[in-house]
Formats: sequence, C-alpha cells, structure tokens
Amino acid sequence: MSSRILPLALAALMAVSAVVVVAACEDRAAPPSPAACTDGRTLNFAFYAFFEPVSFSADADPGSSGFHEHAGYEADLLTALEAMDGAGLRFNRIPIAEWPGIWLLPSTPGFDIAGGGITILDTRTRDSDGNHVVNFTSGHISFQQSLLVRATDAERYATHDGLTSGSRVGAISDTTGEARLLQLTGLVNPEGLLADGTRIVSGSGTLTADGTDAYFITAAGSSANLEGRERLLPPSPNMPEVVYFKAETEMIESLADGSIDAVARGAVGNTEVAYSYGGGGVLAVTALDPAVEHGGWTLSTTETALTACLNDKVDYLTNGGAIGYSEWRAEPEAFLKRARAWRS
Repeated sequence: MSSRILPLALAALMAVSAVVVVAACEDRAAPPSPAACTDGRTLNFAFYAFFEPVSFSADADPGSSGFHEHAGYEADLLTALEAMDGAGLRFNRIPIAEWPGIWLLPSTPGFDIAGGGITILDTRTRDSDGNHVVNFTSGHISFQQSLLVRATDAERYATHDGLTSGSRVGAISDTTGEARLLQLTGLVNPEGLLADGTRIVSGSGTLTADGTDAYFITAAGSSANLEGRERLLPPSPNMPEVVYFKAETEMIESLADGSIDAVARGAVGNTEVAYSYGGGGVLAVTALDPAVEHGGWTLSTTETALTACLNDKVDYLTNGGAIGYSEWRAEPEAFLKRARAWRS
C-alpha cells in the first residue's frame, strides 16, 4: 500500500488544479491591456528564499551571489509579468531568509511586494496591533497540507489519526503546515488556543498551557511567550510531540535518519522531496489535508491600483487559474508563453 501513497498525493494535487480548471474552462485570449501597472518604477519584491520549488534562492548560502537569484514557480511568474508588453512591470528581487512576518514587509520602507508561497489569510494582513496594513493579491497557486514520512511508515501514518504521543512531527513555526497540524491533531482549537496541559519547551525553560489566550499558535503568529519554541509535548496520548526546526533541509534529514517520524508541510514541497530524496522511494507523502489553501502576494493597503493591475495580469497568465503548479511543473515556460501572446 505504501507504494501507492505518492501517486495518490499527485492525483490529489492534480484534482486541486482540476477544480480551478472547471471554473475557467475556456482559454482566455489576450485582451487589450489597460494602462501600465506602474509609472516605470522598479518594484522591490521580497521573496522567501527557502520554499523549494515554489520560491527559493538558487544558492542557499546567504553569502553567495546565487542567494540573490530567485528560482521556482513564483520566480517564473514574475519573469512572465516583466515580459508582458505594456505592463510596465520590473522587479528587484530581494531574498528573505526569515519566514515569520514576511507578509508584512510591504507595510515597511524598502519593500513593495512580498511573496514566497504565502497562504492568503486575513490574519496575515494585520500587524501586531491589529491594524490592517497589507492586502493580498488574488491567489495564483493552490496548496494542501500533508505529512512526509519514511516510506516504511506510510501505512502507519496514512492519516493524522496515526499520530500519537510516541510520534515526533517536525514543523516550522508560523506556517500553515504547523497551524493545520496542530488543528488536525487537537493540539489547538479552531481559534489557535493550545490544549490545556500542553507543555512548551524552549531554551528559557518549560511552560504549560492553561487553555486560555495566553497560549496561542496560528499561521499568522503566536503569543509572545511561545516565541523560540523548540518542542510541544502533548497533554494526551492521542496527540503527537511537535519538534521545531529553523531550516527545511535539517528537518528532512532528521526524518530520514529517524530523529523524527513525520514532517508537517505542504504537499507541493513534500512531493518534490519524496521524488528526489535518496533517488526516490525513501520518503512518502501521506495524510493529505482535504482543505485547499491559496497562495498570493502582499502589498501595502495604499497600493490598491497596483494590486488590481497585478490581479488582472496574473489572471491572464494563469488563464483564470487553469494554469497552476502542476501545469507549470510539466511545462516551466507556460507563463512565459502566455506573456509573449499578450499585446498592449
């Protein structure tokens, strides 16, 4: 059965795309272009450097020149936007190594847009004071959360129900992978409040959640006392232990060597790793989340015209959502071909 897990994961990813295709069943021909999106200025685009294959630096070493070279699905989408005749779009791509709060960068000086596989959430449009400071563009990619496990454990962890207090699951804080893991296993309630009795281990000691809003974790952030968390120890035998990592590469290696039992992450990234790690067949994707998320870019709330113009152009490049990750993976120049057909 475990040998079927990865094909099932791919089928589910294709199904997500198919849902969107139904909504845009006719190819959208290039319409007359509206006014250019900018007055000629170059837009500073903050991209997350470590979300392969959606958005990543060509070289993971921050000291290398390749670290500033943007690669992946979103990189090709930006290149296609720049190639659209009359769109007036140019991007200065700035790699960002820290994930938490990247979506708020356009509300600060020096950044116009932020991207990198950011799931669209209303909570991510607000700063720590609750002020609405950024808006998302329309979604240009669909995600499902999943588990990445050793292939020999694929049946054991076919669903999240297989995770117990004896299971160690790797996660990265402030991601939808973490948030959905905690929700699906009951470690948090729908509002993100940690289950009463959950122990939070960090370098400064151990805290115990009391079920109040003093202890919360969501995809947009967490209570201040939970910053720097290293482990969550469950209050119930039917919940897993969560182990936190700073880098995805370290997390994958820990899974492969048996230090942890699963990785909670999006199916796009997990599927790519399962295909490539150890030549394939070593790791498997399981426990696909039925919930579908959509990723977009953020801009300052003052950039309403630019946001609308980007939405218009991205809608054309994705053919109303019919061209997404699966289509791009099969034909990496899919967006660029659409851009070359555009006429102002």
